[in-house]
Amino acid sequence: MTTGAQPPLAPKRSRARTFLPLALAVWLVLEIWLLIMVAGAIGGLAVFGLLVGGAVLGAVVIKRAGRRAFGNLTRTFQQAQEAAQTGVAPSAETPGSDDRNGFLMLGGLLLMIPGLISDAVGLLLLVPPVRSFLGRRTEKAVERRMRVASAGSLQDAFQQARIHRPDGKIVPGEVIREDASSGSRGSGESRPPLTS
Repeated sequence: MTTGAQPPLAPKRSRARTFLPLALAVWLVLEIWLLIMVAGAIGGLAVFGLLVGGAVLGAVVIKRAGRRAFGNLTRTFQQAQEAAQTGVAPSAETPGSDDRNGFLMLGGLLLMIPGLISDAVGLLLLVPPVRSFLGRRTEKAVERRMRVASAGSLQDAFQQARIHRPDGKIVPGEVIREDASSGSRGSGESRPPLTS
């Protein structure tokens, strides 16, 4: 017996979800092929030394970037505490805020991953002008995405996330705003609780 209701349509897959597994597979194949070619040219022991050296350098970079990030966080808390005591607003630019620690940590992580392509990209991310360039591009991309995002507050986004279940079903409910409720209900009338 059918009810005549349309079956729920599966959401469209984004391009990133479609091509990311393919890109990872191509990257792994290229890494393995390059390791085999370089090992044939300079020897397997030399390639192993390169991989171990990259892992050690990546660990050192991540540790250094983590210490720098912790120092920036401590400095920010100290400035906020001083601002609360003196009543003067802290400056927006904190020293070390342009370090691009995220890209530095990514570079260290790529150095720790075995492979010559990932090591080359990780080494590129250790160069400060490259990190600054990528940071500016990332900030512009995020700002552009935020401008085209639909208008609404963060509370509205949480409300939508709460109402829509992961399986695609919509939970019936009613949103009552304080400013709009004065015309429809008396001030003394109680509201029924929302049920999910």
